[in-house]
Amino acid sequence: MSFQQGLSGLNAAARNLDVIGHNVANANTVGAKSSRAEFADVYANSLYGASAVSPGIGTTVAAVAQQFTQGDISSTNNALDIAVSGQGFFRISDGGEITYTRNGQFRLDNEGYIINAQGGRLTGYPANDIGEVNPGMPVELKLQTRDVAPRATDAAVVTVNLASTATVPTAPFSVNNGSTYSGAVPLGVYDSQGGDHTVTMYFRKTGDNTWDVYAATDGTLMNSGAAVGTFTFDVDGRLATTSPTTLTLNVPVPAAVGGTLTVPIDMSKMTQQGSSFSVFEQSQTGYAPGRLAGFSVGADGTIMSRYTNGQTLAQGQVVLANFANPQGLLSLGGNQWVETSDSGVPLVGAPGTGSLGDLKSGALEQSNVDLTAELVNMITAQRVYQANAQTIRAQDQLLQTIVNLR
Repeated sequence: MSFQQGLSGLNAAARNLDVIGHNVANANTVGAKSSRAEFADVYANSLYGASAVSPGIGTTVAAVAQQFTQGDISSTNNALDIAVSGQGFFRISDGGEITYTRNGQFRLDNEGYIINAQGGRLTGYPANDIGEVNPGMPVELKLQTRDVAPRATDAAVVTVNLASTATVPTAPFSVNNGSTYSGAVPLGVYDSQGGDHTVTMYFRKTGDNTWDVYAATDGTLMNSGAAVGTFTFDVDGRLATTSPTTLTLNVPVPAAVGGTLTVPIDMSKMTQQGSSFSVFEQSQTGYAPGRLAGFSVGADGTIMSRYTNGQTLAQGQVVLANFANPQGLLSLGGNQWVETSDSGVPLVGAPGTGSLGDLKSGALEQSNVDLTAELVNMITAQRVYQANAQTIRAQDQLLQTIVNLR
Protein backbone atom coordinates (compact mmCIF):
# COMPACT_ATOMS: atom_id res chain seq x y z
CA MET A 1 0.00 0.00 0.00
CA SER A 2 1.20 3.55 -0.74
CA PHE A 3 0.08 6.64 1.08
CA GLN A 4 2.35 8.89 -1.05
CA GLN A 5 -0.35 10.14 -3.41
CA GLY A 6 -2.75 11.10 -0.66
CA LEU A 7 -0.04 12.79 1.41
CA SER A 8 1.19 14.83 -1.56
CA GLY A 9 -2.39 15.83 -2.31
CA LEU A 10 -2.91 16.95 1.28
CA ASN A 11 0.30 19.01 1.21
CA ALA A 12 -0.58 20.59 -2.12
CA ALA A 13 -4.12 21.41 -1.02
CA ALA A 14 -2.79 22.92 2.21
CA ARG A 15 -0.33 25.09 0.23
CA ASN A 16 -3.18 26.14 -2.05
CA LEU A 17 -5.25 27.15 0.99
CA ASP A 18 -2.26 29.14 2.26
CA VAL A 19 -2.09 31.02 -1.03
CA ILE A 20 -5.83 31.66 -1.03
CA GLY A 21 -5.71 32.83 2.57
CA HIS A 22 -2.88 35.23 1.73
CA ASN A 23 -4.93 36.66 -1.16
CA VAL A 24 -8.00 37.11 1.01
CA ALA A 25 -5.95 38.78 3.75
CA ASN A 26 -4.65 41.32 1.22
CA ALA A 27 -7.94 42.06 -0.51
CA ASN A 28 -7.78 45.65 0.82
CA THR A 29 -4.01 46.15 0.56
CA VAL A 30 -3.18 48.98 -1.84
CA GLY A 31 -1.08 47.79 -4.76
CA ALA A 32 -1.12 44.14 -3.65
CA LYS A 33 -1.06 41.45 -6.33
CA SER A 34 -2.83 38.13 -6.01
CA SER A 35 -1.00 34.82 -6.28
CA ARG A 36 -1.97 31.38 -7.46
CA ALA A 37 -0.58 27.95 -6.69
CA GLU A 38 0.54 26.10 -9.81
CA PHE A 39 0.62 22.29 -9.52
CA ALA A 40 2.58 19.58 -11.31
CA ASP A 41 2.15 15.82 -11.29
CA VAL A 42 4.97 13.60 -9.99
CA TYR A 43 6.22 10.32 -11.49
CA ALA A 44 9.01 8.07 -10.24
CA ASN A 45 11.66 7.22 -12.83
CA SER A 46 13.73 4.06 -12.76
CA LEU A 47 17.16 3.61 -14.29
CA TYR A 48 15.52 2.68 -17.58
CA GLY A 49 12.84 5.36 -17.56
CA ALA A 50 9.27 5.60 -16.38
CA SER A 51 7.00 2.61 -16.65
CA ALA A 52 4.13 2.80 -19.10
CA VAL A 53 1.79 1.54 -16.40
CA SER A 54 3.04 3.72 -13.54
CA PRO A 55 0.11 5.48 -11.81
CA GLY A 56 2.34 8.31 -10.56
CA ILE A 57 3.17 9.21 -6.98
CA GLY A 58 1.08 12.32 -6.50
CA THR A 59 1.39 16.05 -6.99
CA THR A 60 3.55 18.97 -5.95
CA VAL A 61 3.30 22.76 -5.94
CA ALA A 62 5.54 23.74 -8.84
CA ALA A 63 5.30 27.50 -8.21
CA VAL A 64 3.38 30.22 -6.43
CA ALA A 65 3.04 32.80 -9.18
CA GLN A 66 1.95 36.39 -8.61
CA GLN A 67 -0.53 37.87 -11.06
CA PHE A 68 0.43 41.41 -12.11
CA THR A 69 -2.91 42.36 -13.60
CA GLN A 70 -4.28 45.89 -13.21
CA GLY A 71 -6.18 46.65 -10.00
CA ASP A 72 -9.09 49.06 -9.75
CA ILE A 73 -8.17 52.74 -9.34
CA SER A 74 -9.96 54.78 -6.67
CA SER A 75 -9.76 58.52 -6.01
CA THR A 76 -8.35 60.04 -2.82
CA ASN A 77 -7.87 63.56 -1.45
CA ASN A 78 -4.07 63.35 -1.26
CA ALA A 79 -2.21 64.83 -4.25
CA LEU A 80 0.80 62.62 -3.47
CA ASP A 81 -1.27 59.44 -3.76
CA ILE A 82 -0.29 58.12 -7.20
CA ALA A 83 -1.72 55.21 -9.16
CA VAL A 84 -0.08 53.46 -12.11
CA SER A 85 -2.50 52.85 -14.97
CA GLY A 86 -0.76 50.24 -17.09
CA GLN A 87 2.59 48.53 -16.75
CA GLY A 88 5.45 49.59 -14.51
CA PHE A 89 6.58 49.89 -10.91
CA PHE A 90 7.57 52.84 -8.75
CA ARG A 91 11.31 52.85 -8.09
CA ILE A 92 12.11 53.22 -4.37
CA SER A 93 15.48 53.92 -2.75
CA ASP A 94 15.97 52.81 0.85
CA GLY A 95 19.47 53.66 1.99
CA GLY A 96 20.74 52.96 -1.51
CA GLU A 97 18.89 49.65 -1.88
CA ILE A 98 16.49 49.80 -4.82
CA THR A 99 13.09 48.14 -4.55
CA TYR A 100 9.96 48.32 -6.68
CA THR A 101 6.32 48.73 -5.73
CA ARG A 102 2.84 49.38 -7.09
CA ASN A 103 1.69 50.98 -3.84
CA GLY A 104 1.46 54.72 -4.52
CA GLN A 105 0.74 55.94 -0.99
CA PHE A 106 3.35 58.66 -0.63
CA ARG A 107 3.94 61.63 1.66
CA LEU A 108 6.66 64.18 2.45
CA ASP A 109 9.12 63.68 5.29
CA ASN A 110 10.65 66.50 7.33
CA GLU A 111 13.39 66.97 4.74
CA GLY A 112 11.03 67.25 1.77
CA TYR A 113 11.67 63.76 0.35
CA ILE A 114 8.71 61.80 -1.03
CA ILE A 115 8.53 58.60 1.03
CA ASN A 116 6.32 55.52 1.41
CA ALA A 117 5.11 53.89 4.63
CA GLN A 118 8.42 52.04 5.09
CA GLY A 119 10.46 55.24 4.73
CA GLY A 120 11.77 54.43 1.27
CA ARG A 121 12.25 57.43 -1.01
CA LEU A 122 10.56 57.73 -4.40
CA THR A 123 13.03 58.27 -7.23
CA GLY A 124 12.82 60.17 -10.49
CA TYR A 125 14.47 62.78 -12.67
CA PRO A 126 15.48 66.02 -10.90
CA ALA A 127 14.59 69.56 -12.00
CA ASN A 128 16.68 72.72 -11.77
CA ASP A 129 15.67 76.01 -10.13
CA ILE A 130 13.73 77.21 -13.18
CA GLY A 131 11.70 74.02 -13.54
CA GLU A 132 13.63 72.24 -16.29
CA VAL A 133 13.59 68.44 -15.83
CA ASN A 134 16.94 66.76 -16.46
CA PRO A 135 16.47 63.13 -17.62
CA GLY A 136 19.34 60.85 -16.76
CA MET A 137 20.12 58.79 -13.70
CA PRO A 138 17.11 58.70 -11.33
CA VAL A 139 17.68 60.27 -7.92
CA GLU A 140 15.69 60.51 -4.70
CA LEU A 141 13.04 63.17 -5.32
CA LYS A 142 13.13 66.10 -2.90
CA LEU A 143 10.51 68.86 -3.10
CA GLN A 144 11.24 72.45 -2.14
CA THR A 145 8.58 73.98 0.10
CA ARG A 146 10.10 77.47 0.29
CA ASP A 147 8.50 80.57 -1.25
CA VAL A 148 9.19 81.34 -4.88
CA ALA A 149 11.25 84.52 -5.36
CA PRO A 150 9.87 87.40 -7.46
CA ARG A 151 10.96 87.91 -11.04
CA ALA A 152 11.26 91.27 -12.76
CA THR A 153 9.48 91.68 -16.08
CA ASP A 154 12.02 91.50 -18.88
CA ALA A 155 9.73 90.87 -21.86
CA ALA A 156 6.08 91.22 -22.84
CA VAL A 157 3.76 90.49 -25.75
CA VAL A 158 0.76 92.58 -26.77
CA THR A 159 -1.34 91.69 -29.80
CA VAL A 160 -4.28 93.90 -30.73
CA ASN A 161 -6.42 94.72 -33.72
CA LEU A 162 -6.84 98.43 -34.41
CA ALA A 163 -10.06 99.46 -36.11
CA SER A 164 -9.24 100.71 -39.62
CA THR A 165 -12.54 102.59 -39.62
CA ALA A 166 -11.51 104.75 -36.67
CA THR A 167 -11.36 108.50 -37.31
CA VAL A 168 -8.42 110.76 -36.62
CA PRO A 169 -9.14 112.70 -33.38
CA THR A 170 -8.97 116.47 -33.58
CA ALA A 171 -8.44 117.13 -29.88
CA PRO A 172 -5.01 116.67 -28.28
CA PHE A 173 -4.36 113.31 -26.59
CA SER A 174 -5.63 113.02 -23.02
CA VAL A 175 -5.98 109.90 -20.91
CA ASN A 176 -9.11 111.45 -19.43
CA ASN A 177 -10.78 111.95 -22.83
CA GLY A 178 -11.70 108.66 -24.48
CA SER A 179 -12.45 110.37 -27.78
CA THR A 180 -8.74 111.21 -28.24
CA TYR A 181 -7.70 107.57 -28.65
CA SER A 182 -9.24 104.38 -30.09
CA GLY A 183 -8.30 101.74 -27.55
CA ALA A 184 -6.22 101.05 -24.45
CA VAL A 185 -4.43 97.99 -23.07
CA PRO A 186 -3.42 97.79 -19.38
CA LEU A 187 -0.36 95.59 -18.80
CA GLY A 188 0.81 94.58 -15.31
CA VAL A 189 4.59 94.46 -14.85
CA TYR A 190 6.80 93.64 -11.84
CA ASP A 191 10.02 95.16 -10.57
CA SER A 192 12.94 93.17 -9.12
CA GLN A 193 11.37 93.03 -5.64
CA GLY A 194 7.99 91.88 -6.90
CA GLY A 195 6.29 95.26 -6.75
CA ASP A 196 3.52 95.45 -9.35
CA HIS A 197 2.98 98.39 -11.68
CA THR A 198 0.35 98.97 -14.34
CA VAL A 199 1.50 100.19 -17.73
CA THR A 200 -1.42 101.32 -19.88
CA MET A 201 -0.89 101.68 -23.63
CA TYR A 202 -3.17 104.03 -25.59
CA PHE A 203 -3.57 103.77 -29.37
CA ARG A 204 -4.34 106.99 -31.29
CA LYS A 205 -4.86 107.14 -35.04
CA THR A 206 -2.88 109.97 -36.68
CA GLY A 207 -3.59 109.29 -40.36
CA ASP A 208 -4.26 106.59 -42.90
CA ASN A 209 -2.56 103.39 -41.69
CA THR A 210 -0.60 105.31 -39.06
CA TRP A 211 -0.96 105.08 -35.28
CA ASP A 212 0.80 106.60 -32.31
CA VAL A 213 1.14 104.80 -28.98
CA TYR A 214 1.10 106.65 -25.66
CA ALA A 215 1.87 105.03 -22.31
CA ALA A 216 1.23 105.74 -18.65
CA THR A 217 2.64 104.03 -15.57
CA ASP A 218 0.31 103.86 -12.59
CA GLY A 219 -1.68 106.75 -14.10
CA THR A 220 1.31 109.01 -14.90
CA LEU A 221 2.12 109.64 -18.57
CA MET A 222 5.53 108.47 -19.75
CA ASN A 223 7.90 110.30 -22.12
CA SER A 224 6.68 113.70 -20.84
CA GLY A 225 3.29 113.08 -22.41
CA ALA A 226 4.61 112.48 -25.91
CA ALA A 227 4.04 109.33 -27.95
CA VAL A 228 6.36 106.43 -27.07
CA GLY A 229 6.10 104.81 -30.50
CA THR A 230 4.60 105.00 -33.99
CA PHE A 231 3.38 102.08 -36.09
CA THR A 232 2.38 101.97 -39.76
CA PHE A 233 0.43 99.33 -41.65
CA ASP A 234 0.31 98.09 -45.24
CA VAL A 235 -2.88 98.16 -47.28
CA ASP A 236 -3.59 94.56 -46.19
CA GLY A 237 -3.70 95.59 -42.52
CA ARG A 238 -0.36 94.06 -41.53
CA LEU A 239 2.54 95.94 -40.00
CA ALA A 240 4.60 97.60 -42.69
CA THR A 241 8.15 96.37 -43.18
CA THR A 242 9.34 99.86 -42.26
CA SER A 243 7.42 99.81 -38.97
CA PRO A 244 9.04 98.69 -35.72
CA THR A 245 7.80 95.38 -34.31
CA THR A 246 9.02 95.93 -30.76
CA LEU A 247 8.12 98.78 -28.45
CA THR A 248 10.69 99.25 -25.67
CA LEU A 249 9.38 101.06 -22.60
CA ASN A 250 11.52 102.47 -19.80
CA VAL A 251 9.04 102.11 -16.97
CA PRO A 252 9.72 104.36 -13.96
CA VAL A 253 9.96 102.38 -10.71
CA PRO A 254 11.19 103.30 -7.20
CA ALA A 255 14.89 104.10 -6.86
CA ALA A 256 15.26 101.19 -4.41
CA VAL A 257 14.68 98.77 -7.32
CA GLY A 258 16.71 100.60 -9.94
CA GLY A 259 14.57 103.60 -10.88
CA THR A 260 13.85 102.28 -14.38
CA LEU A 261 12.51 98.95 -15.61
CA THR A 262 13.22 98.31 -19.29
CA VAL A 263 10.48 96.23 -20.91
CA PRO A 264 10.64 95.26 -24.61
CA ILE A 265 7.11 94.57 -25.85
CA ASP A 266 6.62 92.34 -28.90
CA MET A 267 3.98 94.01 -31.13
CA SER A 268 4.77 92.04 -34.28
CA LYS A 269 1.35 90.40 -34.59
CA MET A 270 -0.62 93.65 -34.32
CA THR A 271 -3.13 94.26 -37.16
CA GLN A 272 -5.34 97.01 -38.53
CA GLN A 273 -8.59 95.64 -39.91
CA GLY A 274 -12.19 96.68 -40.31
CA SER A 275 -13.41 95.06 -37.11
CA SER A 276 -13.53 96.85 -33.78
CA PHE A 277 -10.58 97.31 -31.43
CA SER A 278 -9.82 94.03 -29.67
CA VAL A 279 -7.04 92.44 -27.61
CA PHE A 280 -5.85 88.93 -28.62
CA GLU A 281 -2.77 88.45 -26.46
CA GLN A 282 -1.42 90.17 -23.38
CA SER A 283 1.38 88.56 -21.38
CA GLN A 284 4.63 89.32 -19.59
CA THR A 285 7.36 87.36 -17.85
CA GLY A 286 7.43 88.83 -14.32
CA TYR A 287 5.67 87.81 -11.15
CA ALA A 288 5.40 88.67 -7.49
CA PRO A 289 6.73 86.44 -4.69
CA GLY A 290 4.47 83.52 -3.86
CA ARG A 291 3.91 80.92 -1.18
CA LEU A 292 3.53 77.24 -1.89
CA ALA A 293 -0.12 76.31 -2.35
CA GLY A 294 0.17 72.62 -3.22
CA PHE A 295 1.52 69.92 -5.51
CA SER A 296 0.14 67.93 -8.39
CA VAL A 297 1.52 65.02 -10.42
CA GLY A 298 0.87 64.85 -14.15
CA ALA A 299 0.17 61.74 -16.21
CA ASP A 300 3.81 61.87 -17.38
CA GLY A 301 5.05 61.94 -13.78
CA THR A 302 6.01 65.63 -13.70
CA ILE A 303 5.58 67.02 -10.18
CA MET A 304 4.29 70.60 -10.36
CA SER A 305 4.28 72.96 -7.39
CA ARG A 306 1.60 75.68 -7.34
CA TYR A 307 2.15 79.08 -5.75
CA THR A 308 -0.17 81.82 -4.53
CA ASN A 309 1.12 84.19 -7.24
CA GLY A 310 -0.33 81.94 -9.93
CA GLN A 311 3.00 80.43 -10.95
CA THR A 312 3.76 76.75 -11.34
CA LEU A 313 7.18 75.12 -11.24
CA ALA A 314 8.29 71.60 -12.13
CA GLN A 315 10.21 70.02 -9.25
CA GLY A 316 11.01 66.68 -10.81
CA GLN A 317 9.54 63.75 -12.71
CA VAL A 318 8.58 60.37 -11.26
CA VAL A 319 10.02 57.43 -13.20
CA LEU A 320 8.65 53.92 -13.64
CA ALA A 321 10.49 50.65 -14.14
CA ASN A 322 9.31 47.60 -16.05
CA PHE A 323 10.68 44.08 -16.38
CA ALA A 324 10.69 41.47 -19.11
CA ASN A 325 9.37 38.93 -16.57
CA PRO A 326 7.63 40.60 -13.60
CA GLN A 327 6.79 37.15 -12.16
CA GLY A 328 10.51 36.66 -11.68
CA LEU A 329 10.64 39.48 -9.09
CA LEU A 330 11.33 38.48 -5.49
CA SER A 331 8.75 39.70 -2.99
CA LEU A 332 10.14 41.29 0.17
CA GLY A 333 6.80 42.02 1.82
CA GLY A 334 5.54 45.51 2.43
CA ASN A 335 4.32 45.63 -1.20
CA GLN A 336 7.92 45.68 -2.40
CA TRP A 337 9.86 43.57 -4.87
CA VAL A 338 13.50 43.36 -5.92
CA GLU A 339 14.91 42.32 -9.26
CA THR A 340 16.39 38.87 -9.81
CA SER A 341 18.09 37.12 -12.69
CA ASP A 342 14.69 35.67 -13.61
CA SER A 343 12.99 39.07 -13.82
CA GLY A 344 15.66 40.66 -16.00
CA VAL A 345 17.12 44.13 -15.59
CA PRO A 346 14.72 47.04 -15.02
CA LEU A 347 13.79 49.24 -17.97
CA VAL A 348 13.50 52.72 -16.44
CA GLY A 349 11.78 55.66 -18.11
CA ALA A 350 9.19 58.39 -17.89
CA PRO A 351 5.54 57.33 -17.53
CA GLY A 352 3.70 57.06 -20.82
CA THR A 353 6.81 56.17 -22.81
CA GLY A 354 7.45 52.78 -24.36
CA SER A 355 5.51 50.07 -22.52
CA LEU A 356 5.18 52.12 -19.32
CA GLY A 357 1.76 53.18 -18.10
CA ASP A 358 0.48 56.62 -17.14
CA LEU A 359 0.19 58.05 -13.63
CA LYS A 360 -2.96 59.32 -11.94
CA SER A 361 -2.51 61.84 -9.13
CA GLY A 362 -4.88 61.77 -6.17
CA ALA A 363 -5.68 58.10 -6.80
CA LEU A 364 -4.56 54.65 -5.66
CA GLU A 365 -4.47 51.26 -7.33
CA GLN A 366 -6.36 48.77 -5.21
CA SER A 367 -5.51 45.10 -4.79
CA ASN A 368 -6.32 42.96 -7.82
CA VAL A 369 -7.69 40.18 -5.59
CA ASP A 370 -11.13 39.00 -6.73
CA LEU A 371 -12.64 38.18 -3.35
CA THR A 372 -15.59 36.24 -4.79
CA ALA A 373 -13.33 34.04 -6.90
CA GLU A 374 -11.02 33.43 -3.94
CA LEU A 375 -13.91 32.25 -1.75
CA VAL A 376 -15.00 29.83 -4.47
CA ASN A 377 -11.40 28.62 -4.81
CA MET A 378 -11.31 28.13 -1.05
CA ILE A 379 -14.33 25.81 -1.20
CA THR A 380 -12.71 23.84 -4.03
CA ALA A 381 -9.41 23.54 -2.17
CA GLN A 382 -11.22 22.38 0.95
CA ARG A 383 -13.00 19.66 -1.01
CA VAL A 384 -9.73 18.56 -2.61
CA TYR A 385 -8.16 18.35 0.83
CA GLN A 386 -11.07 16.20 2.04
CA ALA A 387 -10.86 13.96 -1.05
CA ASN A 388 -7.14 13.33 -0.51
CA ALA A 389 -7.84 12.54 3.12
CA GLN A 390 -10.35 9.95 1.91
CA THR A 391 -7.72 8.27 -0.30
CA ILE A 392 -5.48 7.92 2.77
CA ARG A 393 -8.40 6.51 4.73
CA ALA A 394 -9.13 4.00 1.95
CA GLN A 395 -5.47 2.95 1.86
CA ASP A 396 -5.57 2.51 5.63
CA GLN A 397 -8.63 0.28 5.41
CA LEU A 398 -6.97 -1.85 2.72
CA LEU A 399 -3.83 -2.17 4.84
CA GLN A 400 -5.93 -3.12 7.84
CA THR A 401 -7.61 -5.85 5.78
CA ILE A 402 -4.26 -7.29 4.77
CA VAL A 403 -2.97 -7.22 8.35
CA ASN A 404 -6.05 -9.10 9.54
CA LEU A 405 -5.55 -11.98 7.06
CA ARG A 406 -4.80 -15.31 8.79
